[in-house]
Amino acid sequence: MTEPDPTETRPAGRRRTRLSADERRATILAAATEVFAEHGYQRGKVSEVAARIGVTEPVVFQNFKSKAGLFTAVVARAADRVCTELGKAAGSGVPVSVLLTELTSLEHLDQLHARGAIGVLFADSVAATAEPSVAEAGQAAVRRIAEALAALLRQGQAGGELRADTDPDAAAWLLISLISARPLRLAALPDASRAHIERELAVMASQLIAPHAD
Repeated sequence: MTEPDPTETRPAGRRRTRLSADERRATILAAATEVFAEHGYQRGKVSEVAARIGVTEPVVFQNFKSKAGLFTAVVARAADRVCTELGKAAGSGVPVSVLLTELTSLEHLDQLHARGAIGVLFADSVAATAEPSVAEAGQAAVRRIAEALAALLRQGQAGGELRADTDPDAAAWLLISLISARPLRLAALPDASRAHIERELAVMASQLIAPHAD
């Protein structure tokens, strides 16, 4: 007897509805994003991903071959989301200088690095030096985000909001460095000076990009 496809769904009283291949992959990726963002790559388990969507581990492996393959797909999907959001921000009509202020705010930095946030995915992937495919996926994802951020900065330069003599690619990496090093600063800075240092870093970054006052 052929076993039922565990990725099929069947509302009460109706025949099973088979998920398409794209729908199945999207469902697995959504669950895997949650699991890896909450637990990290090493501690995140494929069994938990499967359990969250009511399938077996073999179903996950049929679609992504390995845990590393699943994680690299998750990281690429997360980069897609970030780049899409940056693109939307560029077309929102909100001044680029305001967007940069929001991007480097303490509240936003804390959100990016909170357990369950996608910032955890990028940090984990780049640090996975023992698994080259994972590290390469992380590096590619961060490069894509840097390119999208640089495009936003170029838009600000074209509108006269940002300094024309600033290299937008270098400025994008400066901002990414500021954002990604937040956990290191939180671990090393004394509580008494932490908030002050974080505010000053954001101000310094904006001063390097914003036009000089006349």
